[in-house]
Amino acid sequence: MKQYNLAVFGTGGAGYRAAMACKLAGWSVAVVNDGLFGGTCAVRGCVPKKVLSGTAEIADVNRRLGELGIVKRQAEFSWQDLIKHKRSYTDPVSPRTKKGLVDAGIDVYEGSPKFVGDMEIEVKNHKLKAEKVYIAVGSKPAKLPIEGFEYLATSDDFLEMDNLPPSIIFVGGGYISFELAHIAARFGAKVTILHKDERPLPMFDKDIIDALLEASKEAGIKVNLNSETKKIEKNGKKFKVTTASGKTIEADSVVHGAGRPPAIDEMNLEAANIDYDLRRGVLVNEYLRSTSNPNVYAGGDAAATGPPLSPVASRHGVIIAENLLGGKVKQPSYHSTSSVIFTTPPVGKVGYLEQEAKDKGIDFEATLSDISGWFDSSRLNLKHAKSKVLVERKTGKIIGAHLIGNHADDLTNLFSIAIENGLTAKQLKKPILAFPTSSDDMSSMF
Repeated sequence: MKQYNLAVFGTGGAGYRAAMACKLAGWSVAVVNDGLFGGTCAVRGCVPKKVLSGTAEIADVNRRLGELGIVKRQAEFSWQDLIKHKRSYTDPVSPRTKKGLVDAGIDVYEGSPKFVGDMEIEVKNHKLKAEKVYIAVGSKPAKLPIEGFEYLATSDDFLEMDNLPPSIIFVGGGYISFELAHIAARFGAKVTILHKDERPLPMFDKDIIDALLEASKEAGIKVNLNSETKKIEKNGKKFKVTTASGKTIEADSVVHGAGRPPAIDEMNLEAANIDYDLRRGVLVNEYLRSTSNPNVYAGGDAAATGPPLSPVASRHGVIIAENLLGGKVKQPSYHSTSSVIFTTPPVGKVGYLEQEAKDKGIDFEATLSDISGWFDSSRLNLKHAKSKVLVERKTGKIIGAHLIGNHADDLTNLFSIAIENGLTAKQLKKPILAFPTSSDDMSSMF
């Protein structure tokens, strides 16, 4: 049994940095990786999704300008060439990541890690022991109680489709379903989202999501709420989906978009006395160290803390690297952490929702603005654009911002800076910004 100072599970933004930092410090390091190297974001998440959504946005701008008579003939887009372009970003990641680890002198084990004792790990036919373990395995599609679950394609499958199916049903109304649905619809697919509850994306502001639902409808996407998927059947080359109400819908593909829990359920964490929650991840303290085993750390989607976002995972990697090497760095509060849905138009949020602020007893003013008639929206015939900004009355500080519209993703980041630094509405209005820009519009939103 080979022994190491550190074993890292996962090679995404959370794991890679810590493995390299500890190796540079002279530690003996093993990395265990199941599947492609490089993590979800770079290979099958944020990066490929943004490549596809960027082209989908161009297609939608063409459509909107066509409604004004400006674009006389709609452009013809090639899904096959777009996927080829996407692969130019994603295909090099796995071999490059693995080579970087090997070249650094890190031992690489390929397979799914499993604890067989206290700090003893089994990977296929290999057994190893480590003084410290860092769990950064990310997430995976949830197992759903659906008859015919095996017929569900994953978001990974969608991003590798050489040919876009003529019709697609997305099961679940979360980030993944809405983002991929908006891409598919702009490329001509007939798209339906089935969501089991009366409201999708509850972690976002309701008024903003209502606008997203209208934008989705305009794009030709059918969003069926209170429609829990109960059964999927293969019917020749098509699939038939039956909901809890007995309604049936047929499509050429059915895609899983109903959540991604931490990929920790098969690790036998009990063998190493690691407390966890299957829905949230490994239980950690303020230093991202296991609450039950001080020799174990967890970060990114595998840790029961912070939102499951790529930038959060990367920050966890930095913090854990420092703490493994003797630091005492605490995890951030996440209050100023931005979150974006890359639909067309995009949706962004940062800070408190209205109900969260009320629950904390904060006296605030919420300003909801329909910005579809503002210049930055109307110039591109964007009909669905809103902003909602929360300002604390006592201090004048920005405590929340919720957006849908052009550049909502970047505007959300500007509000994130304001919230992180405790800026007031007055301070945010003070600079003279370039006009006409989306960021200049920001000062009129509150």
